[in-house]
Amino acid sequence: MSGHDSKYFSTTKKGEIPELKEELNSQYKDKRKDAVKKVIAAMTVGKDVSSLFTDVVNCMQTENLELKKLVYLYLINYAKSQPDLAILAVNTFVKDSQDPNPLIRALAVRTMGCIRVDKITEYLCDPLQRCLKDDDPYVRKTAAICVAKLYDINAELVEDRGFLEALKDLISDNNPMVVANAVAALAEIQDHSSMPVFEITSHTLSKLLTALNECTEWGQVFILDALSKYKATDAREAENIVERVTPRLQHANCAVVLSAVKMILQQMELITSTDVIRNLCKKMAPPLVTLLSAEPEIQYVALRNINLIVQRRPTILAHEIKSCTWETLFLFIGVFCKYNDPIYVKMEKLEIMIKLASDRNIDQVLLEFKEYATEVDVDFVRKAVRAIGRCAIKLERAAERCISVLLELIKIKVNYVVQEAIIVIKDIFRRYPNTYESIIATLCESLDTLDEPEAKASMIWIIGEYAERIDNADELLESFLESFPEEPAQVVLNNATVETDNPDLRDRAYIYWRLLSTDPEAAKDVVLAEKPVISDDSNQLDSSLLDELLANIATLSSVYHKPPDAFVTRVKTTQRTEEDDYPDGGETGYSESPSHPVDSAASPPGSSSNAPHAAAKQPVAAQPAPVPDLLGDLIGLDNDNTGSNAIVSTDQPVVPSGPPLPVLLPASTGQGLQISAQLVRRDSQIFYSLLFENNSPIPLDGFMIQFNKNTFGLAAAGPLQVPQLQPGTSARTLLPMVLFQNIAPGPPNTLLQVAVKNNQQPVWYFQDKISLLVFFSEDGRMERSAFLETWKSLPDSNEVSKDFPGIVVNSVEATLDQLATLNMFFIAKRKHANQDVLYLSAKIPRGIPFLIELTAVIGIPGLKCAIKSPNPEMAPLFFESLETLLRS
Repeated sequence: MSGHDSKYFSTTKKGEIPELKEELNSQYKDKRKDAVKKVIAAMTVGKDVSSLFTDVVNCMQTENLELKKLVYLYLINYAKSQPDLAILAVNTFVKDSQDPNPLIRALAVRTMGCIRVDKITEYLCDPLQRCLKDDDPYVRKTAAICVAKLYDINAELVEDRGFLEALKDLISDNNPMVVANAVAALAEIQDHSSMPVFEITSHTLSKLLTALNECTEWGQVFILDALSKYKATDAREAENIVERVTPRLQHANCAVVLSAVKMILQQMELITSTDVIRNLCKKMAPPLVTLLSAEPEIQYVALRNINLIVQRRPTILAHEIKSCTWETLFLFIGVFCKYNDPIYVKMEKLEIMIKLASDRNIDQVLLEFKEYATEVDVDFVRKAVRAIGRCAIKLERAAERCISVLLELIKIKVNYVVQEAIIVIKDIFRRYPNTYESIIATLCESLDTLDEPEAKASMIWIIGEYAERIDNADELLESFLESFPEEPAQVVLNNATVETDNPDLRDRAYIYWRLLSTDPEAAKDVVLAEKPVISDDSNQLDSSLLDELLANIATLSSVYHKPPDAFVTRVKTTQRTEEDDYPDGGETGYSESPSHPVDSAASPPGSSSNAPHAAAKQPVAAQPAPVPDLLGDLIGLDNDNTGSNAIVSTDQPVVPSGPPLPVLLPASTGQGLQISAQLVRRDSQIFYSLLFENNSPIPLDGFMIQFNKNTFGLAAAGPLQVPQLQPGTSARTLLPMVLFQNIAPGPPNTLLQVAVKNNQQPVWYFQDKISLLVFFSEDGRMERSAFLETWKSLPDSNEVSKDFPGIVVNSVEATLDQLATLNMFFIAKRKHANQDVLYLSAKIPRGIPFLIELTAVIGIPGLKCAIKSPNPEMAPLFFESLETLLRS
């Protein structure tokens, strides 16, 4: 079904099923085909059309390939709930598996493999055996994947009928794509089998290396992944393998590049020649650098992989190149942050810069860090300041230069910069005792500005540790007692033992109290015992975990920096879906279900980097099965959330769960607290929809929220109402917002900086993006005459336009409906040559109108948008929000 078939999704008439039944049994082919399209459309949007099973199956007897595909799609979806009726289709499947057309033969065997009904599985064996030896390579490659599907259904049957041996024979096939699919199927079967199924020998090694040069990019990925598990017999063989794989480093597909890097890294463990290793490092560096010039999402994946690689092979990116200084090399490899890099890319680049920092390049690195420490993003600034401290701990000879930079930043007197600097200086004091204590006086000058628990705790430690060097140490410490009842547990004995409600703090205070009461000298020995050495944490992964992650480069494991079994459980589900499209795919179709939801921020924001979902549960037979997404992205899902602003109970939630929200503070950053949030509009009111998830081992309560100054002056209209969160629970709430309370100066932007705190943790800072569309009010509709008059009254200089070359408008009506839900109201439409020109009106707070003109050719990429407004400086924000909406 194409974009022009969207009309089939608007069938909402009463008596629809009887009408469809009549059309499915029509004597006219075109009418039957349209009826099946309507059935598929209804199935896709969740309607139960299982009562039409027999009528749809009767349409299988056709020469029309498109109709046959649609019927097969219907069968995949409903065969499990209608097993007795599904058997009626077997004869057609068997017949189609011997059709003269190879596309139909492949389609039949693929579909039979997707229908997980035992009775049909029995009939699959003979057609599958024929197709594995078919004359056409397209049929053979499809049959190879079908063996893996059948193994998941009935492993014994696959072994008994000799399908594994047939699959191994396909590795010697003369068609490279057949070889690639055979490798993919065997690798999948091996993952599900405790017995050795797929072992590469010297004979198969040669076949795979030959096929590698000729198959498609995803075929190359399958083969490279298989080769990465092969252990060469000696250094000579390893060198030969690497030599034949190295050209793949120049491939345009980043998955191929990373798979080649993984394979080369594995073989490098056996290579003994330092010259060969040095040359390989030089060859791997440029492709990795190229990935850092791609779009941000690919940059992030590449950086997460590079982070692992430089821990094992730092010379790959940090090897001294002739006539190239270290500073030039850093700029060459693209690790320095660009001003327009997304925050998640910047954060990852910082980590790699710390790992690559050395005595020879530290001056250039510190200049970068110092510049980053003056940016506007608070999270990034904090990370940059902490990076300076980590470099000081890592490089003893550079520690003094790092201290100097930190002191310069303290003199700027930006509060959060000062506090972060104090935190890292405390660690530097521990790493290099009796070396840099001369700066303590400068630190004490900032005492009154400290308001964050970790900074206060660090300053108290410094004062206590070096009390003999500070004349008024007792006075400085007494200043903390004034606010003691309000301080978090980590900051600061009658108050701590009697008045505090925190059991951890109270118990700790009793321990100190009794020690001091019984034996002050013993207390001194305990409290002032030798402290653990602060060490360089830039290579924080232990070697065994690093080995496992390097073996999984180019997979989710290398992005999460977790072994696969930490977040994925392979399960045999009763429902399988075909992931590849019918016309040209057969290389995928496997199911991996994570054992629990993972952070969507592993993927970068904006990607429904909510990729993995919870482990699949066996569906109830009476329910329609999940619809395989073979139709493409035909239906956009609204990512807003619903609910009311009330105290949220985790037992009886007032706010409905709704679609997932973007993760803004992942649990890995928030010490187990994960916060997802998004601005939404409900009943003419703007809310901040928030989801709090407590993955920490302790209950969390006392949540508060604050918003930094922003373009629209957004602020909370009331307190944040979140109940105590027990470990493993979550709560969702809608926080009402007001406008124009704390407006940021300067040109308009979409940045929303947020701070959230609770009673048990430090303040968490994160940032969100404001969508201008949230502010469009419900009274933005204009009469045509008023629209025309306003357009003419505004000067031409107030008109701003932008082209969106990649956006396709498939339906004027659907687009207008989509815009109307966000209070952009249709005014008029006209034709200009072959283009449709649409006029709409909208209004943002304070009555500022937006007059919108959209120009597009239906079904052809390319959209032009022009707006006129008294506030044309808002145009970039509108274009950004509109593009995000239309691409979703």
